[in-house]
Amino acid sequence: MKLTALISASFLAASVSAQQVNRTATNGWGSTPSQRHYINQTQALCVINAAVAASSVPNDIAVLDPSSQLVAFLRMDNAYLGSIDISMKKAKTVTSFNGQFPSSGLLTRSQPGGDLFGIEQTNGGLVVFGGGQPIYDYDGYFIGAVGVSGGTVQQDVDTSVAAAESVGTTLTSV
Repeated sequence: MKLTALISASFLAASVSAQQVNRTATNGWGSTPSQRHYINQTQALCVINAAVAASSVPNDIAVLDPSSQLVAFLRMDNAYLGSIDISMKKAKTVTSFNGQFPSSGLLTRSQPGGDLFGIEQTNGGLVVFGGGQPIYDYDGYFIGAVGVSGGTVQQDVDTSVAAAESVGTTLTSV
C-alpha cells in the first residue's frame, strides 16, 4: 500500500512539472537532438493519408518539420501544378512563426493599413490565407505543419485540420 502511494505521488509530481513547461516557445533550440520534437516519417505519412481521405478535390499536401524542412509531400492526381508551391508555403508560414497560428493568422494584419502589410512578401513568400495548420503532438509539443492547396480556402482548411488531427492536435482559429 505504501509503495503504491509513493508511486502515485511520484507520478503526480512528474505530471505537474511536465505541464508547467512551455513546449511551443522554442521547441528545443539549444537542446540536444534527443530532446527535440519533430514529426517523423510514420506520422507524416499518416498526415498525408488523412488529408487524402478528407479531400473533396485533388490537392497538393506538404508536411514540414518545425524547422521548415520537407518531410513528406503528395500531389494527388489532377491537382493543380501551381498549388505545389502554395501548399509548401502554407506549411512554411506556420513553421516560420513556431506554430503559434494557422497560415490564416496573418490575414487581417497583412491587409493594406495593417501593421504587417506586405509580410507575405518576406521569407521567400508567405501565405496568409487558410490551409496551413500547425501540428502538435498529444503532449503539446509543436512537431510540424501541414499545408494543403487545391480547393477553396474552406476546403483546404477542412482538409488540413483533419490531416493535422490525425497524429495530434492543431489550432482551428487564431
